[in-house]
Amino acid sequence: MDSNGDGIGDLPGIISKVDYIASLNIDAVWLSPVFTSPMKDFGYDVSDYRGIDPVFGTLDDFKELVQKLHAYDIKVIIDQVWAHTSNQHEWFKTSRQDKENDKADWYIWVDPKDDGSLPNNWLSLFGGPAWTWDEGRQQYYMHHFLSEQPNLNYWNPDVREAIKDITRFWMNLGVDGFRLDVINSFINHPDLLDNPPRGDRPIPSDIAADNPMAGQYRCNGYSYVSDETYEWLEELRTCTDAYDSVCLMGEVGGEHSSQRACDFTKTGKRLHTAYSFSYLRQPIGKSIIENTIQKIENQIDDGWMTNTFSNHDYIRTASKTKDGETGDTDFILFAMALGLSLRGSFCLYQGEELGLEEAEVAFEDMQDPYGIEFYPEFKGRDGCRTPMPWNKDSKLAGFSAAEKSWLPIYSPHLKKAMDQQDDNPNSVLNHFRRFLKWRKTQDVLKIGNIDLIETPEPLIAFSRSLETQTMLCIFNDSNDETKFNLPDGEWKLSEDISRNIAVHDEKVKLKAYGFGFFDKLKS
Repeated sequence: MDSNGDGIGDLPGIISKVDYIASLNIDAVWLSPVFTSPMKDFGYDVSDYRGIDPVFGTLDDFKELVQKLHAYDIKVIIDQVWAHTSNQHEWFKTSRQDKENDKADWYIWVDPKDDGSLPNNWLSLFGGPAWTWDEGRQQYYMHHFLSEQPNLNYWNPDVREAIKDITRFWMNLGVDGFRLDVINSFINHPDLLDNPPRGDRPIPSDIAADNPMAGQYRCNGYSYVSDETYEWLEELRTCTDAYDSVCLMGEVGGEHSSQRACDFTKTGKRLHTAYSFSYLRQPIGKSIIENTIQKIENQIDDGWMTNTFSNHDYIRTASKTKDGETGDTDFILFAMALGLSLRGSFCLYQGEELGLEEAEVAFEDMQDPYGIEFYPEFKGRDGCRTPMPWNKDSKLAGFSAAEKSWLPIYSPHLKKAMDQQDDNPNSVLNHFRRFLKWRKTQDVLKIGNIDLIETPEPLIAFSRSLETQTMLCIFNDSNDETKFNLPDGEWKLSEDISRNIAVHDEKVKLKAYGFGFFDKLKS
């Protein structure tokens, strides 16, 4: 929500919508970066970790937002981009001056090879080499993304101490948690070994198949995820554990992302939770759901996953059907119920509760440098980032009083605007509100174990269990009616929360994308 008419959402805009946020029955808000930045990558290039960028408001605005969300018992998680800074950060400005200053080793600086070529074959996710020549230092610096995003050197203990000081700064302001961006890229192999060719290994879900980086295998000991990353996270965890109930949530992409996410959380000494990219790129359906559940449960031990079907980097959930159809209410509510029933926490991306589908953004309106670089084979991330439609008939859908918003309003979203759904008990929005309110009362869904049940296509079924309670969760992953026989025992359907389902004796019929939740009655 834009409060000052510049076409860009801001902190006072969020403050004005706190009542709406609370009405969703969510537990926490994760803010994407709001820190001082040149905005080469939408704030993921931070030039001052302690400052709020003027485009988003002030530090006082931030404090007010925290206070108002806390009044509703809603936690605040802020996005921390600690793998790299902006090249406009004072640390980097000092570091690039010469090889002897007090921050000379805060970034990854490397001489060219003897023949004058690049230090190794590492590539940037956003195109081109992961190395940029600096004329002043007469060295290359490393960056996994834009050349304006130089990577910090976590082999230097002074860098670690500086990051811990920033952590304390925000915890002292009442922040409840940190979402750590691309933690798999924090620490690389100190010898900067070439990435080997991918060969027949599968391409990880955080890389588009036509990105040249897809041809390299960024495995442990090469450009991503050195074992020392775990040591650093344990050090960071010790820092946050000095405060009450502060959560560390990590984003884990790259090779073997679901396994890595488990590794980052399972000891209880590293992150509190992490999410992988397992569900983000693929269509939502039986195969990916069952395979990912099994893979995680085989590895998670005492760790804790966060699941998500969409976010600011991937297409919206409503457009992730197997058949390419988009915006179907039955599918949207099926995905809602399925995601919120998985073991672990769950992130809902803004607008998901309205059922917004992926927007089409014309090339001339695109803002994402990643998408612009690889267009048209890859259209980037703008399609999931278009503004929230608050009011169908208002200028710019009530998002802003400006003549133009930073990305255009997607006209098909207007019929799903918040004001069109708010008072409609059958709207997608109110289904989300009811389901989330009900889930809060179900400890078995929040913290219970999960066990897959073998079923034929198109059924997905699993049980959740906690102490003496067992809940059966079944889902029809198709537009066609299908049937399911209840297991032995006496089961009670949660009728108010189930959908497109009918039960007769032990026979269950599920219509298009129907789902049901059954409590096992005590004998």
